[in-house]
Amino acid sequence: MHPSTSASTRPPSGFIQALRLARAGGDVQLGCYVLTTMAMLFRCFGASGLRERGDRYGPGAFERAKGQAVPRVLAFTKLIEARAYARDTDPRAASRALAASEDLLSRSDASDSGLEPAWIDFYHHARLSADAAEIFRDLKNPKAALAWNQRAAAMPPGVFTRSVGMRLAIVGTAHLQARDLDHGLELGHRSVDILAHVQSTRAKDYVREFNAALAPWRREPAVREFVQRTRNELGVAA
Repeated sequence: MHPSTSASTRPPSGFIQALRLARAGGDVQLGCYVLTTMAMLFRCFGASGLRERGDRYGPGAFERAKGQAVPRVLAFTKLIEARAYARDTDPRAASRALAASEDLLSRSDASDSGLEPAWIDFYHHARLSADAAEIFRDLKNPKAALAWNQRAAAMPPGVFTRSVGMRLAIVGTAHLQARDLDHGLELGHRSVDILAHVQSTRAKDYVREFNAALAPWRREPAVREFVQRTRNELGVAA
């Protein structure tokens, strides 16, 4: 299927403007980052008409920037490539891309960070580990997902942000995949505690995926209660 030119399949104007500015300024690294971010949004979270574009943007960004961008920028591009492969349930390709990202990140840590643009300093090993947990959740490999989560930065208690709520749903889903209903539900409820106060379609998708993982326990009263809670508070059902 080829993307149409309708509004639903056009890249948002902000991305186009950012690419134009990066091109005008000769900033290959910024252009690589913008294309990578577009790939993530379109391939991992976009409608079907956009996913094919996401497949092109990620690898295209890496090839254009290879040899010109610093390792940390290229590492982020490989991370997003790994996430896309995980969504396609391709464990070998996802693992290769994730390993490439980790290698590039290690090279970045060993190099002169003064050459790196400030806008990429968010991408470090703790962030890679958190995303790797999501990658292996998508691959239905809970053992690997939970191991990577242990390497990620600890979720601070009492912090109620969208990212914390989504990560709780991700880790909770991995526990369900490992057949640990009690721990999974505990994290699921904590996730809803946060996300009930957030307006985010993407966040609801994480809860929807959590609910899908509850399928083996549909008859359990605690599970029915949880699903009803997500319906009432988030508008999310099974």
